[in-house]
Amino acid sequence: MSRSDDDRNDPLPRVDKDAAVKQAEDYTAYMARIADVELTPSTAEANFEACVGKDDEVAQDGRYSLFYYVYSDVPVTEHSRVVRTLRGELTEQGYEVTSYREFQSAYKPAVFSARNKKTSYRVMADTVGSGKDKPQRLSFSVRTPCLLPPGVTQQQF
Repeated sequence: MSRSDDDRNDPLPRVDKDAAVKQAEDYTAYMARIADVELTPSTAEANFEACVGKDDEVAQDGRYSLFYYVYSDVPVTEHSRVVRTLRGELTEQGYEVTSYREFQSAYKPAVFSARNKKTSYRVMADTVGSGKDKPQRLSFSVRTPCLLPPGVTQQQF
């Protein structure tokens, strides 16, 4: 999330890490339902990252960002339909599409990325894997803005 100097000390959303993962799981499942595809739960990964400010500052108050993804084995011939469906549905729900391309080849895969205008959560669906030594799958993912665990004091800059 890009923040200006004027708002860098605004209160951050407070969400504990387990709840953030649950929200990401629920949202990727929702995206899969919209697109009428099945997810492969055993492929899910949750990665927590430190929030880094525009001047490379890192707070010591426990704030974090979550990147969560899970794969679907939907055939590559369906990837364009999936990203097209997500673009149509999520745009109607207040998401701003930030990146979009329908599948063309292993070198020009399907890409969909959108940002929730109210929460700054980002959702993505894109083709992953080369198709040579790894199968081409569709990755569904969520990236949160900077979040703060409940009960801690937000560090000011």
